Amino acid sequence: MKISVIVPVYREANTINAFLETVQAVFPAPAHEIIVVDGGPKADTLAAVSLPQVKTIHSGRGRARQMNRGAAMAKGDILLFLHADTFLPEDAPELIISLLSGDTDLVGGAFSLGIDDDRIPLKIIECSANLRSRMTRVPYGDQSIFLRKDYFDRMGGFRNIPIMEDLELMTRIRKKGGNIHILKQKSVTSSRRWKMEGVVACTLRNWLIRLLYHFGVPADRLAAFYK
Repeated sequence: MKISVIVPVYREANTINAFLETVQAVFPAPAHEIIVVDGGPKADTLAAVSLPQVKTIHSGRGRARQMNRGAAMAKGDILLFLHADTFLPEDAPELIISLLSGDTDLVGGAFSLGIDDDRIPLKIIECSANLRSRMTRVPYGDQSIFLRKDYFDRMGGFRNIPIMEDLELMTRIRKKGGNIHILKQKSVTSSRRWKMEGVVACTLRNWLIRLLYHFGVPADRLAAFYK
C-alpha cells in the first residue's frame, strides 16, 4: 500500500526544506509520495522547495481547498494529511499500513496528539485532547488524519470551509458509520501558536470556536476569531 502525504502550506518558505527532509526520511520515494500544496498567492513556499522527489502544486488559500487539491493529485492508496509543523514517528508508514491492511472495516484513523512542550498546562491539553478523540472518534487535523483514498473520494473530501474542515469531515464519517482507529503513537505538533498567543488565551479561544461550531455558527463567521 502506498501512502500519499499531503502537506498544506502557507508562508512556510523558511522552514519547508528542513521539514520535508524529515518527512522524506519517514516516507521515502518511490514507496510513498509527498505532495506540498501552497495556498500562498505568490507560491513562495513552493519556490523554496529544493527536494526533487517532492511533488508541488499551487492552490487557492484555505486548508480544505489545498488538501482536496493534493488528494486529487495523489496516486497512493492511503491519504495522510500532515501539517507543516507536525512530526510523526519513524515507523508511521508501517503503523498505518499494518492497521488498514489488518482490518478492512477501518476507513482510516489518526495518531494521538503530542505537543513539543513539557509545560504542565500543555500536557493537560494533550491528555484531554487524546481522551476526547478516543471517546468521540473525531480527531483533529494536528493528529495527522489518514484515510483510504477511495473512501475519501466517495465522501466528497473536505467541505470548502475556512476552518473546522477536519472536525466536519470526521463528524460526517462517524455519522455515516465509518470506522476509524486512534493510534497510541503520537503526532507531535509545534507549540508555537500557544507560545505566541498565550496558553490560556489560545486554549479558551479554541474551545469557544468549537463550542460555537457545535451550536451551528457557520465556519466562515468563526474564522474571524482564528487569525
